[in-house]
Amino acid sequence: MSFRNYGFWTTSEAPVEVYNEPNLARNTDREFPGYNLSIRDQVRYRIWLEEFRRYKASGEMPSAQFVRFSNDHTCGTDPACPTPQAMMADNDWAMGKLIDKVSHSEFWDSTAIFVIEDDAQDGPDHVDAHRTVGYVVSPYTQTSEVDSTFYSSASMLRTMEMVFGLAPLTYFDATASPLLNSFTDEPDFGAYNAVKPAQPLGEMNQPEAPMARASSRMDFSREDIAPWHTLNRAIWKGVKGAGSKMPAPQHNLSIEEEEEEE
Repeated sequence: MSFRNYGFWTTSEAPVEVYNEPNLARNTDREFPGYNLSIRDQVRYRIWLEEFRRYKASGEMPSAQFVRFSNDHTCGTDPACPTPQAMMADNDWAMGKLIDKVSHSEFWDSTAIFVIEDDAQDGPDHVDAHRTVGYVVSPYTQTSEVDSTFYSSASMLRTMEMVFGLAPLTYFDATASPLLNSFTDEPDFGAYNAVKPAQPLGEMNQPEAPMARASSRMDFSREDIAPWHTLNRAIWKGVKGAGSKMPAPQHNLSIEEEEEEE
């Protein structure tokens, strides 16, 4: 199957280099920046759009595309960066515009777009710190309902494998529950119209922002090397206010072990 890579396993600035994988390098857009929080996701979207327009002109598109919009990581309240709200809005706006373009194209009736964060970052979710968001956008998922089935990241991978008729890669995706409850056999081919966020994308953190000094000392040059508990608190206070207290991470998933008979 054909595929195209935008931003995964690459260096941070264009023209990007790909890490130790010749086949991935041949199928990577070298103008699409990798993880680099100083580059807006709007820039990444526009670079992706250039190739997508060529796909439309030719009537052919790779079977799979892997697109990385990374600014939802945020820089906490580092004064050198936009606010967490602005970086999230930048990320949402880029994703929304991508879905808008695809859903208005001739490719829409045979497309599914899977969206997930890279990890939950042990955050203050009131149910469990492992929980994260996941979206599947397709004519075959327009049920107007939230699917509350217990899934994992491997469930999303398993579903994509099933779409392409691929065998599982590991034990974990082989045993994962696919996202079957998210799909319907009554498709809705209506297009999605992206809504521009009201949040200004250029809003910057101020020097007096909560935990600004702590955030400025963090290393954001690569994903997930900043101390996540401190970063979580900085994001929480930056959004909720300096006097707010982030709830402690919840770890409620447990596996009951049967007692062995003596």
